[in-house]
Amino acid sequence: MTTPRPNTRLDFAEINRAALSALPALLARWLPNGARNGVEYVARNPRRADRRPGSFSVNMRTGRWADFATGDKGGDVISLAAYVHGLRQVEAARALADMLGGRHE
Repeated sequence: MTTPRPNTRLDFAEINRAALSALPALLARWLPNGARNGVEYVARNPRRADRRPGSFSVNMRTGRWADFATGDKGGDVISLAAYVHGLRQVEAARALADMLGGRHE
């Protein structure tokens, strides 16, 4: 994920809705060694030396995610993108909007 264009007003709710509909593809790209377990996508945490999947999961209906080993968590796809790629929320929102090809401003 690259850092996108600078300051433009963003519609975070709309970006999250669009990202949620594309979540299976996004997860396959961002967390390629994960697997679906019911409505959860379980993967290794890419931000730490996680040896096996289990503690890091994403709810594929809501976009909520958590690493139960570290306590890191978020409530939507933008926060997941920010966490996985080490971006600020606004940077992640812009990158997602660009990636999804929409203008969510």
